[in-house]
Amino acid sequence: MTWQPFYVGTGQAPAGAEEQVVLPPAPPWREFPRRSQHRQFVPPPRLAEAVNAALALRRPLLVTGPAGSGKSTVIEQVAAELALGDVLRWHITSRSSLAEALYRYDALGRIHAQRLEGPGGSDDIAPFLRMGPLGTALLPSDRPRALLIDEIDKSDLDLPSDLLDVLERGEFEIPELARYGTDVVPVREHGGERTHLIARGRVQCAEFPFIVMTSNGDRDFPAAFLRRCIRFTMPLPTPETLLRVVEAHMGPEKAAADETGRLITVFLERLTAGESLAVDQLLNAVHLLTGDGAPGDDRRQAIAELILRELSHA
Repeated sequence: MTWQPFYVGTGQAPAGAEEQVVLPPAPPWREFPRRSQHRQFVPPPRLAEAVNAALALRRPLLVTGPAGSGKSTVIEQVAAELALGDVLRWHITSRSSLAEALYRYDALGRIHAQRLEGPGGSDDIAPFLRMGPLGTALLPSDRPRALLIDEIDKSDLDLPSDLLDVLERGEFEIPELARYGTDVVPVREHGGERTHLIARGRVQCAEFPFIVMTSNGDRDFPAAFLRRCIRFTMPLPTPETLLRVVEAHMGPEKAAADETGRLITVFLERLTAGESLAVDQLLNAVHLLTGDGAPGDDRRQAIAELILRELSHA
């Protein structure tokens, strides 16, 4: 299949457009439902040593690097390789708090349910509690859970310090259960329907989770926080690394294409100049010029110039 001008700017659909217009296959990283790209991830030098140190020492791994450098894919690859199960995710914003990451309690929902049921109704607290991603990672289990704390540099200034005690002790308390009349309460985990029995509101991990925290390098962290992390900074990619990335996603034929070499050269020039570019921008450009539905010779030059210009000014 060659390049098709799907959109021409008339605002009118041709007769039988439903049968005539056939879009090319989506790139693998834009297929839905989303598929993990951990098999295609190419770890940079010394990342494996940092991961193994974090695993051996039961310390969080703080990975710093620009957006799109593969920071969040690290934990997916480790979790798959070590059979740690589905990755728990806590995406940080300026409003994120430690409390919501540990557990959530719907107090208003419980009060409303009690009013509806009347004096003789149930006072069961369990339906109104759910573990957060960090709380779920700290539940006792035979194998460590994998937890991604994504973009921690976007957090409130106090959040990294708030995390210290929980990460150091591997435990926390749910005050609502500590005061509850029943000693053991089943609570649902984050993102699922499995329940875990919580005794007197105390959660204590048996195996410290494998935690990866990502940062874009936009802020500094307290020294006490950094001392408790294994730190790794994603290096600038090399031409060889980028060729391996393209080959892992698209195969050796696409990696060997002339357009790929040209795009990699421009990509590295802009990175070296200090511009913020993501590897997926390079992959997008390579896919558009060399994948299914790539432009024919009559339009290839115009499309190539457009991509290179946009990549150069990203």
